[in-house]
Amino acid sequence: MNDRTAEISAYWDAAAAAFDDEPDHGLRAERTRAAWAARLRSWVGAETASPRVPADALEVLDIGCGTGSLSLLLAEAGHRVTGVDLAPRMVEQARAKLRDAGLPARFLVGDASRPPTGADRFDVLLCRHLVWTLPDPHAALREWAGMLRPGGRLVLVEGRWREAGQTGTPYVAGAASLPWSGGVTAEELAAAVRPSVASLRIEPLSGEADLWGGPVDDERYALVAEV
Repeated sequence: MNDRTAEISAYWDAAAAAFDDEPDHGLRAERTRAAWAARLRSWVGAETASPRVPADALEVLDIGCGTGSLSLLLAEAGHRVTGVDLAPRMVEQARAKLRDAGLPARFLVGDASRPPTGADRFDVLLCRHLVWTLPDPHAALREWAGMLRPGGRLVLVEGRWREAGQTGTPYVAGAASLPWSGGVTAEELAAAVRPSVASLRIEPLSGEADLWGGPVDDERYALVAEV
């Protein structure tokens, strides 16, 4: 782990204790939880299943899983979930969340750009609000597309934020030099993903207040791509 990666890991470790206080992180409000569950059903649905895997038991990789809130929804839907996060304390909380729910899942500490899943291949790769932290997002996107089985789906929930990182806490030194510091527009992300996939679509999410726990005025969207 280089110095920059260690700093990023330490930042998110420090954020872990209060991470679920954000409405769209902890999904504690029923309306917010239900909104995300419905979106996940539309993105990770029967039509995404490869012929090898039953539609109700897809292999899903949750990159930058944080405290595991989306992993929990996916496991509740019957999918086989692997979560990866760079911050050990985030992973500890994710494991506890799934354990308390009595649901199986695998959580690994590792770099999102190169998930430590070996030769495993997945039907769906989900990533939410992460690409702005990556030093080489284009390389990571190519890596992720290569981790999907034929017919698999890449789901990126992203945006262009008014403020990046944890509110009130400076992000790591040099963060302003990251290629997508502050987020990435749908148009730019689509251009980066398109060479690695067969098709993609953009779903605007800024107007979906239930997803965020209230209205937002920045750009938020989902990019859903088939390989």
